[in-house]
Order: sequence, then structure tokens, then C-alpha cells
Amino acid sequence: MIDQITVFLENSEGRLSALCRTLADADVSMSALTIADTTDYGVVRIICDDPGKALEVLNDADYRAVATKVSAIAVPNEAGGLARLLETLDSLKLNIEYGYCFSINGDHAVDVLKIRGTEQASEAANAIEAAGFKLLQQSDIA
Repeated sequence: MIDQITVFLENSEGRLSALCRTLADADVSMSALTIADTTDYGVVRIICDDPGKALEVLNDADYRAVATKVSAIAVPNEAGGLARLLETLDSLKLNIEYGYCFSINGDHAVDVLKIRGTEQASEAANAIEAAGFKLLQQSDIA
């Protein structure tokens, strides 16, 4: 599992760029960023090279940020790669809260999944590896 930084961000002009500038000024490099929004706020999810440092600088700058454990899985960057991973997880009847994908090279994409419950995440890890997928560590993607 890896650490993802989740930031609850006011949905107003300039807040996202200020967040990114805060991380850049602290020399934190992002590999992925995704945003889900509502009328009043956004939920920004970040994968970066140093989640501990990112969390510290964001909290020091008065952002509402938390670290969340998520599964990052290398998926072949080909038709059906993600479908095979999700079918593996479906067979276990796991509850996936959310997910997103990004690519770090031409051969593989990274699928990030938040699987509800520690026991379910552990069960998923075993099934993912048994199906031939690789679970990634922070150092593999940052």
C-alpha cells in the first residue's frame, strides 16, 4: 500500500494553484492528482514522492489534509488490462470506495484503489498478486 494525500479544498479561484505552489516550494513532486468537486469544496487526491513532507507543509499552510492508505497496482497498458484486475477484485466481492488511473511509462498504467476495510485490503493484496499483478510501493511511482 502507498500513502495518498487527500486535501479538502475550498472551491474558489486560485486555491488549486496555491496548493500546487505550496508543494512545489517544498520540493514535493507529484506523480498524480485527481479532483472530485461539489459546489462548495473539492477533494484533491495526490500521489507524490514524499507524502510525509507533503502532509506537514500542507497542514502548516492551513490546508485540511490527511494521509490515506491506498493500493497502487501496476496494470498492463493494453486493452483489457484494467478489466482483468477489476474482475479479480469482483470475484472477492470487495467494496471499492474510489479509484483512478495514471500512466508512468508506456508498458504499465497505475490503478489506485481505495478498498474499504483493512481486512479487505489485505485479502485484495493476496488476490492481486496471485492474479499476476504487481502491488506498488511509494518508491515505485514517485
